[in-house]
Amino acid sequence: MSGNALTPEALVRDHTVYSCVMGSRAFGLAVDGSDTDRRGVFLAPTPSQWRFAKPPAHVEGPAPEQFSWELERFCELALRGNPNILECLHSPLVEHADDTGRELLALRGAFLSRQVHGTFTRYALSQRRRLEADVRRHGAPRWKHVMHLLRLLASCRDLLRTGELVVDAGAARERLLAVRRGEVAWAGAEAWMVRLADEADAALPSPPLPAEPDRGRVEDFLFRTRLRSALEALSRPGAYDEVVQGVVRPRGGLR
Repeated sequence: MSGNALTPEALVRDHTVYSCVMGSRAFGLAVDGSDTDRRGVFLAPTPSQWRFAKPPAHVEGPAPEQFSWELERFCELALRGNPNILECLHSPLVEHADDTGRELLALRGAFLSRQVHGTFTRYALSQRRRLEADVRRHGAPRWKHVMHLLRLLASCRDLLRTGELVVDAGAARERLLAVRRGEVAWAGAEAWMVRLADEADAALPSPPLPAEPDRGRVEDFLFRTRLRSALEALSRPGAYDEVVQGVVRPRGGLR
């Protein structure tokens, strides 16, 4: 395991445990010319975590519209209820999942809690303020962003009502695409946002979700995964000396 082996590209290429398609294609809102947004999770080999220079927590690329997180960072953000991260775990367009990736998918419910109301709402509010700034500055919002914000608010409302996170727009598809085409007035889109937010608020007192995510289950998964990675690395012939040289004597020996 040389110091230059784990480039960001190599981490994504050789150590991805889960990858999926997100964006309009996952939401059922793709049109001609829509990008294919790919998101992934990679597991940096445990011995690389023992160096002073840690592997990156995320990698952009190497392909266009591709972004990946290291497993621990991904889980940390998911436990915080990050909307983009949680939706990655519920994409209907999974492209790759190895044994670790399938374990991660099996943990989807452990990340969900009533805290999603706050995280989704704060994210939606920040996006809405940007849209309002566009209206003031240019006379109209970016309609594609309006569409995606409405879908997110509906997803949050339904999650609080049912305990299930569904990213596909479903029956709202045609109405949302009309928003994207600019066929709905800004006032009408705003009223729709307010109604969806109010419906999410109304579902909060008794949602079928726990008060907090199951941090213990997630930490146990991370521990087992890191341990398994370390044992696999050290089981290779000559790996012990190679790891020790890389970690303890990376630049000419222990001083």
